[in-house]
Amino acid sequence: MTGPKDTLQSSLPTIPPSADSQAPGSLLPSTQQGWGELDFTLDGIVLLDHSGLIRNANARALEFLHSSLSAVSGYDLWDVVPQEISEKYQEATEQALSVAERYTFVSHQSFENSWIEYTFRRRAEGYVVNLREAGAAQKLQRLLEDSKRYNQLIFEANPNPMWVFDVNSLRIFAANQAAVKFYGIARKLFMTLGMEALFPEGEGAELLRSLRLGSDGKDGKDAREPKENHSEMLLCRQKKLDGKEVLVELAWSQVKWDGHQSVLVTLADISNRHLADSALKKSNAELQQALVVQQEELKNARHDLLTFTQAVSSDLQDSLHVAHGFAARLAEKYSQVLDDPGRHYVRRIQASISQLARLVDGLRTLAQLPLRSGLHETVDMAPICLSLIADLRRRNPERDVTIEMSSSLMLVGNKGLLTTAMACLLDNAWKFTSKKTEAWIKVGLLPGKLPGEIVLLVADNGAGFDPVYSGNLFTAFQRLHSSADFPGNGLGLAIIKRVAQLHGGTVWAESTDQAGASFFMAIPQGGSASIF
Repeated sequence: MTGPKDTLQSSLPTIPPSADSQAPGSLLPSTQQGWGELDFTLDGIVLLDHSGLIRNANARALEFLHSSLSAVSGYDLWDVVPQEISEKYQEATEQALSVAERYTFVSHQSFENSWIEYTFRRRAEGYVVNLREAGAAQKLQRLLEDSKRYNQLIFEANPNPMWVFDVNSLRIFAANQAAVKFYGIARKLFMTLGMEALFPEGEGAELLRSLRLGSDGKDGKDAREPKENHSEMLLCRQKKLDGKEVLVELAWSQVKWDGHQSVLVTLADISNRHLADSALKKSNAELQQALVVQQEELKNARHDLLTFTQAVSSDLQDSLHVAHGFAARLAEKYSQVLDDPGRHYVRRIQASISQLARLVDGLRTLAQLPLRSGLHETVDMAPICLSLIADLRRRNPERDVTIEMSSSLMLVGNKGLLTTAMACLLDNAWKFTSKKTEAWIKVGLLPGKLPGEIVLLVADNGAGFDPVYSGNLFTAFQRLHSSADFPGNGLGLAIIKRVAQLHGGTVWAESTDQAGASFFMAIPQGGSASIF
């Protein structure tokens, strides 16, 4: 060693290097054959002179040094121990022994993964060094220190503001960087504050009340002392250095911190979230109010529609019925008096009244479709189609139309609405094949594009239509053919589309070179098994 050993060397005699010069009754074992009394101790003992040179050592010390006495005698101890120990502890040891009689350190020897305790003591002849194993205790101590360092790193690196205060004095003694930034308070100033300084006036009492809340839920003499690991969360405000108050979600838990019964506080700034929630609630309230208004307006509009429908179906039809009756009476009673133009005018009046009556019936049907929608059921459309075709044949018995249809057409839907749509589809096909000498109509079911969907098909070889205008087909009063060639009210396909919509389905039509037309109505089956 250097430094203190040079000052001590002048005042004390140097121990001779010869092993034979060992004094009788020495604490160190003899180098001759036999054992000294301290060879039976578990501690290793090394004797150094004032220069730090090894003069003697017992057997246990030589085991620690992994050498023999002849190999280490006369050498500096720091040259004998592992280099990592000498580099780390030599200077500190020499400085300590310059002012103290004793110095101890514990070192980890990485090569052997062992812990050795070195204790240096000054004595008249130089120094005595005791070496002993410190493995288990030191490992636990190191694990504890590592755990503390790890927890400290987690605490410091946590992005949420965190601070710790003593549960008795209420003094803050730890705060992480996020807390320093959140409050705008320098760390040194932070350590001088009491926890209530971070709360608006009076609000810190709520946290303290939570800390000491009695097990029976009441404060007072029966209140229990805070228990370690107990934790809670509450909504409160925090006060920053600039006086600004922020709404936070505060979580606290009882912890032991450097031996103190403490409380660890963690914050989450929810002011923006609170503002967003408030804005969302306000928006929802406004939307709810708007929805109520719209529902009321819809209710009124529906009532007006029903009133109009009733007016159409009663007052207007009554007037039409009267007009049609007078026209019929005029034709029957005065046909002989009228000339040919007069009789032609009467027939035109009768035809117009009939056309208007059919139009009124169509409008009434279209308007009342939503009111007729009800529970869905499994419906076989085949007998319904046969009945509708029979009515068409009775209306035009002179026509010979071939009908191609399966014996069973099973659909899930509202029977009344499906019947109305099928009547319009068949009436449309019957009308547009009226100029064909060999007319045919095909009715069938096809698998839909979507799972659980069935498509109702009605095709014919009638007049067809220009595909360019297919988008207008299902719009009310949109006609692609002259009413003189194919009379009608222009509402049939609009009714079909509305029926499909009420079932959650769609409609479309196809035609090739105006050689017939195919109409499709896709109907979701509500998860029922497909017939395909």
